[in-house]
Amino acid sequence: MEQNAKKILRRRVIAAIGVSGLVGLVIILAITRPWLAFIDVRVDETLPSQAPVVQESAEPGDGTEAPSASPAAVPVDLASGTFVSHEHETTGTVRVVLQADGTRVLAIENLSTTNGPDVRVWLSASDVVEGVDGWFIAGGAEYVDLGPIKGNLGNQLYEIPADVDLSLYKSVALWCLPFSVSFGAAQLIS
Repeated sequence: MEQNAKKILRRRVIAAIGVSGLVGLVIILAITRPWLAFIDVRVDETLPSQAPVVQESAEPGDGTEAPSASPAAVPVDLASGTFVSHEHETTGTVRVVLQADGTRVLAIENLSTTNGPDVRVWLSASDVVEGVDGWFIAGGAEYVDLGPIKGNLGNQLYEIPADVDLSLYKSVALWCLPFSVSFGAAQLIS
């Protein structure tokens, strides 16, 4: 009888450990979503471009001076940068653009990085440091979260809130929240 009780107890302990391990595995997979590394999401939004400013002038020698045409309001690049790789190989460029209507957007062009769980687009107060030394810097600095990355490939736009003081932010980081690591970052140069 005692032997049977020990066998039953041992089976229950093994079953409890197995169920706990399975629950733990499901939780880890739900947080890390490793299958995303094998799925590409391409986004190709239309990015603002700077139009050339055309000045009208009077015909030489006609004795009149025609007023210069006022340039049409066009998007203006306020800052730009190129991604460097951190935790994952990342390429592409970023531009902070003042649009004709006065709003500002972050334009990410030709992005190529790895997809991942809960990757966010941040304006960061930190400078970009290349290599492993730069992987965690943005997480320790002030930042503005512009939202989840729309895709790991292509062109995309992110609105910059009107109350954001751009002079406080030196870089753009693709920040993975679950792992607290930068996939890649770009130093903003005015």
